[in-house]
Amino acid sequence: MSLICQVQISLNNLSKEKAQTVKKALDPDNVNFPKGLSLNVKNVDNKVVFNFENEDDMKKLISTIDEVLSHVQVALRVIE
Repeated sequence: MSLICQVQISLNNLSKEKAQTVKKALDPDNVNFPKGLSLNVKNVDNKVVFNFENEDDMKKLISTIDEVLSHVQVALRVIE
């Protein structure tokens, strides 16, 4: 039996331009994920929504979320 975990994180109250810039900044890193791990990033109004999904290895999921949020923090600092 495999365990599948889904995590959704929303960054709210961003301007539409900031939300689009954050998504574009992360697009180059959103490739070649390990087997069983996926990330979908989308803009919805004035927010960026991250949908993570992982099968079995929760440590891998946690470290990926941490890395993505670190990249988001850098992107937001750069554009401010």
